[in-house]
Amino acid sequence: MTLLETEESPFHPTPKGEKSVTWIKPILVCNVKYTEWTKDRQLRHPVFMGLRIDKEPQEVQKDNDAMETKESPRKKKTSSSREKEIVSVGGKKVSLTNQNKLYFPEDGITKGDVIDYYQSIASYILPYLKDRPESLRRNPNGIHDQGFFHKDAGDQAPSWVKSFEVYSESNNKDIDYIICNDNATLMYLNNLGCIELNPWNSRTSKLDHPDYMVIDIDPSDNNTFDEVVETALFVKEIMDKAGAESYCKTSGATGLHVYIPMGAKYTYEQVKNFAHIIATAVEEQLTFTTLERSLAKRGNRIYVDYLQNRPGQTLSSVYSLRPKKGGTVSTPLEWSEVKKGISPQDFTIHNTLERLEKKGDLFKPVLGKGINMQECLRKLQS
Repeated sequence: MTLLETEESPFHPTPKGEKSVTWIKPILVCNVKYTEWTKDRQLRHPVFMGLRIDKEPQEVQKDNDAMETKESPRKKKTSSSREKEIVSVGGKKVSLTNQNKLYFPEDGITKGDVIDYYQSIASYILPYLKDRPESLRRNPNGIHDQGFFHKDAGDQAPSWVKSFEVYSESNNKDIDYIICNDNATLMYLNNLGCIELNPWNSRTSKLDHPDYMVIDIDPSDNNTFDEVVETALFVKEIMDKAGAESYCKTSGATGLHVYIPMGAKYTYEQVKNFAHIIATAVEEQLTFTTLERSLAKRGNRIYVDYLQNRPGQTLSSVYSLRPKKGGTVSTPLEWSEVKKGISPQDFTIHNTLERLEKKGDLFKPVLGKGINMQECLRKLQS
């Protein structure tokens, strides 16, 4: 038994739940995000956010006002105590600043809300970030600020933040990319102003072999989302003919992304060429699509982007927030949901966790063993 363990429950009455419970003495202080207090004085949807090393147990008091209200935590009045604090996450100290800053002014979503969101869905998003170089898009002044990309970890990152050096031909130098493998690093990146997370398609162990292929369906301002849906469904039709499973997610902005698992068996060049074949088949069938990369030359057509399948190219991760009005999230969809009338604005910071708890991780097969590309090509040619 450790120094903190005790045989008796510190709660009266003892909460119902698992029979096998290790009780500890109530001498640690932590942050917990929750939806509301229930009538029987229980927390609804509690999420452990890390230990507080700046608070003593005797400073903690019941918030009777919070127990009487059913407001969402994000709607409660902000507190000066959230402006600057140090929290311990997995034994790592993370400094948080300006948590009351409005990142989404029209929606009342603060920097602290963004940090809380990512911690609440960390177990779902981290498998898609693990061991992948991150191209950090930072919007430290919120979604109406143009923001900037930041790739090099630099000297400012805490010593516990992992990084990985990759030589960049375009910059003619090594870039020390941050690797996000845990909750603490995720919180650190969010505190930098990373509303959106953009991992490579490949991991550091097999840097030239992506885990998946992506078809990025990117509409012009004059395309309808129903046309985006039609394009995604046609990509699925092609992949079905090829005998390959495909998985769709919203971009969180205006488009859809279709992923096909590759299992890190093929090089970026091979995957890009395969994606080119798929994109060409789409363009030949759907007159409102194009492979033209130039914005000036696309016209009013949907860009079927296969060039995302190159080293260093990144898209918003599944479950990533986007710096867009409404707090939209790049969300995986069941193919039955990909139909006329659906909108990326349906999936936001406010309902993603509830959806995950209900449906689970729909994107999990994307990280699976992958397709047999040769067999797929043979079926497409038959």
